[in-house]
Amino acid sequence: MLGGDVTDELVGRDHEVYALARANLDITDPADVEDALREIRPDVVVNCAAWTDVDGAEANERAAMAVNDTGAGLLARAARDRGASIVQISSDYVFDGAKRTPYVESDMPNALSAYGRSKQAGETSVAVANPRHWIVRTSWLYGVRGGNFVETMLRLASEQPEVLVVSDQVGSPTYTRHLATAIADLIEGRLPYGIYHLAAAGSCSWYEFAQEIFDLTDTECRVMAATTEMLGRPAPRPAYSVLGTEHDDAPVLPDWREGLRAYLAERARVMA
Repeated sequence: MLGGDVTDELVGRDHEVYALARANLDITDPADVEDALREIRPDVVVNCAAWTDVDGAEANERAAMAVNDTGAGLLARAARDRGASIVQISSDYVFDGAKRTPYVESDMPNALSAYGRSKQAGETSVAVANPRHWIVRTSWLYGVRGGNFVETMLRLASEQPEVLVVSDQVGSPTYTRHLATAIADLIEGRLPYGIYHLAAAGSCSWYEFAQEIFDLTDTECRVMAATTEMLGRPAPRPAYSVLGTEHDDAPVLPDWREGLRAYLAERARVMA
């Protein structure tokens, strides 16, 4: 989902891009990583590969770590050996949600879930393996190339008159095309290496996000508020994971509502 949009954005800026799917490059395989980077000799590696099944990671933390930590470290090390930089995509779920103002880059991570721990470990592995790194933390991604919350809500609304959505988790839903633009700006701007928070401006709960989805699509479906405890998901989630930045020169993403409108417009074109 994100990889496709990053590819489109960089190709549109006349960069030579090698977009390798898992069938072409298994980042958990050291030989695969070495062979791919030896052949391509990139200037920048953008790691959009990830284990993203938050609940599934609770039952299979080792597999999540293999991709989000070990694989990321292998890419970073191989990039370093060839003089390349790396962009590592991380998550707001590295935080515990105890804060009530936006998390900034210097805030201490304290992941609650196996998924969050795997992303937090991946940040460390990348930073240790390659000093030429941009670690990009982002939040609640959705885009036209993958299953996402927007599509889930619209599907459920077509099947039933009401949906139950958590109202006690607050974050910033981020459209992957807007994030891809920010990642390209980060690379082309040659901004200092380090951690960057790149997520949609503003914040909402999943409940508010669902309401906005139905409002913008003129969908008749009642949104019922639920607590995280009521839904009983396997993985704990941070109650508050809004991201802010301490970097004056960091790329700025549009408001989450603008992102949703842009997504729905792209979705309509794809489905036409």
